[in-house]
Amino acid sequence: MAEKFDAIVVGAGPAGNAAAYTMAKAGLSVLQLERGETPGTKNVQGAILYADALERIIPDFRDDAPLERHVIEQRMWVLDEKSFIGTNYRSDAFNSDQPNRYTILRAPFDKWFSGKVKAAGGLVICETTVTELIQEGKKVIGVRTDREGGDIYADVVILADGVNSLLAKKAGFHGELEAKNVALAVKEIHFLPEEVVQSRFNIKGNEGVVIEIAGAVTHGMVGTAFLYTNKESITLGIGCLLSDFKKAGIAPYTLLEELKAHPAIAPLIEGGEMKEYAAHLIPEGGYKAVPTLYGEGWMIAGDSAGLVNAVHREGSNLAMTSGRLAAETVIALKEMKLPCTALHLARYKTALDDSFVMKDLRKYKELPETLHGNPHFFSVYPQLLNRAAHTMLMVDGQDKHSKEKTIRGSFVQQRSLWGLVGDAYRMWRATR
Repeated sequence: MAEKFDAIVVGAGPAGNAAAYTMAKAGLSVLQLERGETPGTKNVQGAILYADALERIIPDFRDDAPLERHVIEQRMWVLDEKSFIGTNYRSDAFNSDQPNRYTILRAPFDKWFSGKVKAAGGLVICETTVTELIQEGKKVIGVRTDREGGDIYADVVILADGVNSLLAKKAGFHGELEAKNVALAVKEIHFLPEEVVQSRFNIKGNEGVVIEIAGAVTHGMVGTAFLYTNKESITLGIGCLLSDFKKAGIAPYTLLEELKAHPAIAPLIEGGEMKEYAAHLIPEGGYKAVPTLYGEGWMIAGDSAGLVNAVHREGSNLAMTSGRLAAETVIALKEMKLPCTALHLARYKTALDDSFVMKDLRKYKELPETLHGNPHFFSVYPQLLNRAAHTMLMVDGQDKHSKEKTIRGSFVQQRSLWGLVGDAYRMWRATR
């Protein structure tokens, strides 16, 4: 007789681990399936971990989690070809006993998190691909794997299998992802001595710096770049919408090479040894691109559900929160001895709607279309802002009133007065 579990979780990323751990800790029989050799083997890239989301799942995670640096400074840069204008926020308040954000390397972190699932009583099986969902009518009752006799059954299946969620698509839970709703990002990790990282970013101990970058480096495409400091390395990456890559005919790695050569970036990675490279898709369609999140015997969480806040570059916290809420839904139904039908699993959607996850996505629901339809936000304005800064800071005998007039004229010439007003209104409307 085929084995049956209370729940099956597909995927061992932040969403899948959060769901599996939460249910296993509550005493449910949980099976977690991962197609990688070990959890995290498909994720070599650096990332940001938001402590609050994990703390709600594992309060003492700081005791043994493989954390790189806690972030004490956030920089935001807008680049043109040779310069950047930006701002930063740095606070010693982030040097607390419980820092708010950390840089991590996904491979060791996912492996650690999966270890917590096992310690809580969950069964984790790797090197196993789920080929399809087993359905009885419209109800999901299990999964079919690529192993011999690989049909496994459960009261509920939680899909956390990544942005393209082939299982959900194959089952008809959502259609093909639109290229305008997905970004393709490429990253490299450059290894440097710890003391060099600290010196270049004016940090000490385990302090870290994050730089978010926009402007000329994306060639007018909708996208951003980023730099994260790790203990003995720097994660550098860039991503743009897949639809823009197709239209522009530019290879993602070309953008990364140009980013590495930019005068603002090159000194920060100089002398580093590049050992790891990764490319992956990120769901950035926002609120309007979120698919159906639950049905008869199934729920979907994390990147699989399109739960990424591209505006603030938040993903892991949305993933872990959605995984936890999906798990808590199952736990509550088990306690009430209710079946995992769509009627009862709707509690998951209600919980997400009440959380910051959907509230934040709803706040920016118009922004993806606004940015996609106004590429000058990523081309014209970065140039204008940098030229304005250069004009005002160049001491050349010209009076400041004349300089201000020149700057105003350049903005009007490029966008027109009504264009500037329209751009301001569109951004206000898309972010209110």
